[in-house]
Amino acid sequence: MVEHLCPKYQRAIDIIGKRWTGLILRALLPGPRRFGELTETVEGLSGRMLSERLKELELAGIVERRVYPETPVRIEYALTSKGLGLQRAIEEIQHWAEEWDDVDCRRSARGMLSAIAEH
Repeated sequence: MVEHLCPKYQRAIDIIGKRWTGLILRALLPGPRRFGELTETVEGLSGRMLSERLKELELAGIVERRVYPETPVRIEYALTSKGLGLQRAIEEIQHWAEEWDDVDCRRSARGMLSAIAEH
């Protein structure tokens, strides 16, 4: 018997499975961040790609863009309740990666971990 996957599952994978999206979501878990903080946190992510991914996540209702009318204007990005609903899944992926992936995390995640610790 062939099991058919729900289109909702496919849509979720299409959204969160794009390159950089998982790292952006992981970087936003501790709380709101400014654009520059995200580019510093996610090593190798260009501003152009970050902008594109944030717009996609906004359209999907996963991230919200908060504009604070200060001088200069402050803009932050934060997970919505829909985005926070991914926390357990993101943490499970992290646990899976720690157990099964043999990449040296000390080098590749140095930027992300230090930025998360500072926040």
